[in-house]
Amino acid sequence: MIDAARGARDVVQAGAPALRDVARAVDVDEIDSTEIQELIAEMLRVCRARGVGLAAPQLGARRRVVVLEDTTEGMSDETSEALAMKRREAFRAKVIVNPTLTPIGDASAAFFEGCLSVAGYRAVVRRHLRVRCRGYGGDGKPVDFEAVGWEARILQHEVDHLDGVLYTDRMESRTLRRVDLLDEPLPGDHPEFGEAVVLGESTAPVRRGPGASAAEDVEARVKARKNRKK
Repeated sequence: MIDAARGARDVVQAGAPALRDVARAVDVDEIDSTEIQELIAEMLRVCRARGVGLAAPQLGARRRVVVLEDTTEGMSDETSEALAMKRREAFRAKVIVNPTLTPIGDASAAFFEGCLSVAGYRAVVRRHLRVRCRGYGGDGKPVDFEAVGWEARILQHEVDHLDGVLYTDRMESRTLRRVDLLDEPLPGDHPEFGEAVVLGESTAPVRRGPGASAAEDVEARVKARKNRKK
């Protein structure tokens, strides 16, 4: 998730097959191998130079590895109000191998996202507000922690990459825009596409993607309307 580091690999862009394949799990006894350790080191370099998170497929490596880090310096262009609204706080670098995420509670949040592999654009995506993450660290030891707010969003964005999913698959499509138009107003209600997107937290359900049943889609719309009336 969203500047260019010059490692051995470039960040691949939408259309690259590696971004649409399901990444392969890493055997626990393989984590300390030269291949995986060099991959982790390169991912951290790119992440620190260009964004707040990175998944191995974004470097063309079809392995289930993600890294993330958010720094005070990196969020210096955000107002204190925006940081509070997003629940965005600095955290030290994390490396997670074979991550699995479990949503905690029903709360969700809708905010703009960008991606190094979809350069130049942003769109609103609804994500779970809080998740539990389990997997292995770069040292091969088990990790198990909870994340909330922006960190939870980064995790969901990066783990999606491991399953061949881009944020554009989950976005509120009418909010898609170029970075230089990010401050333009959000589109209003539409007779075909429904009510306008509202940024922030709510109990509106997270989109399940194109595979969701019609019943699930109707249920989601009903819940969203009820929440707006509260």
